[in-house]
Amino acid sequence: MLMAWSIMEVIARNWAMVAIISTIVILVVIPILVLLKYVRISLNIMRTTKPPLARGPLDFERMLGEPVTFPALDGLPLSGMLLRARGAARKGLIVFAHEFCSDMYSCARYCRPLVERGYDILTFDFRGHGRSDCPPGYVPRQWVTDRELADMRGAVAFAENWLAEQGRAIELGLFGISRGACAAILVAAENRRVAALAVDGAFSTDTTIEYFMRRWAYIFTSMRFAYENYPTVFWRFLRAWMIYFARREFGCRFPSVRKAIARMAPRPMLFIHGEKDSYLPVEQSRKLYVLAGQPKFLWVAPGARHNQAVVLHAERYSDLTVSFFDRYLGSEDRGAPTAARPTSLFARGSTPVTGVPAAASGADAIVAP
Repeated sequence: MLMAWSIMEVIARNWAMVAIISTIVILVVIPILVLLKYVRISLNIMRTTKPPLARGPLDFERMLGEPVTFPALDGLPLSGMLLRARGAARKGLIVFAHEFCSDMYSCARYCRPLVERGYDILTFDFRGHGRSDCPPGYVPRQWVTDRELADMRGAVAFAENWLAEQGRAIELGLFGISRGACAAILVAAENRRVAALAVDGAFSTDTTIEYFMRRWAYIFTSMRFAYENYPTVFWRFLRAWMIYFARREFGCRFPSVRKAIARMAPRPMLFIHGEKDSYLPVEQSRKLYVLAGQPKFLWVAPGARHNQAVVLHAERYSDLTVSFFDRYLGSEDRGAPTAARPTSLFARGSTPVTGVPAAASGADAIVAP
């Protein structure tokens, strides 16, 4: 009792100091503790969240090409293969970047029509996948890091050298799926020799992590009223802080695809995303589409889940990707459709649009420039 009275007396004599300390606790310490809690939740998401199964063992028939090896930008040996175009006419070279938990052979799902229409394809295994090495201490995850960027840079450098040895113009296309799409965008932002870029299921790690934080917050915290009313600035600050902690924990950087595409010199881009993608919602591609320069196109595949547009709409997928690269890579005259596809969906003056705005959903239509 005497001790309690002494404490109250001290507080009464130093009420100003107590008020200042209390204010600091309320305004600084408590928010920091809340943020740290969300950081722990977010890091757990980055450690454990895995994409749904993208392909099955009988999902496609493999295509076999010429085995190649080349170093990533950091020197790590990577394995790949070259698929030569069928027929005499060779329109261009496309570097294919597979999705997480896949390998170089998955290109058969996406690129068979391109090979049949005259395109050479360079496909390769990212580190820790297929036949490519993985350095000690690095665990590949579904989030693109500076390591996958080094792999993609190595693949593009190999493709450029190969074109030079063939005496062909050093320009190429990129075709990426999910995490591979992210790596493709990051490389295209720094390399003007990339003439055209098609991406399926693209996303930016920072905005996607924010989406997951909002989506799963109610599972990990009882402060429902609080997290439902946090301002947007809170979530943006949190994602930046979380990326900082992730960089320290995982020992790698997580480059922002969103920032890369915003600073990219205008490049023809085709975005594809499944309407029913419950893992990476279509809004992730829409955000990147808005930031991209012209010409750009967005196809929301009706009913398709993550990386499944090519399965659910095989003919449509083939027509779009072939027409896109015919228009922006395979034609000597970029202002006219190729002879092989005189009715190209992407020929200048054509209108593969039904007037659907970029924000519409569930539409089997192309949003064009």
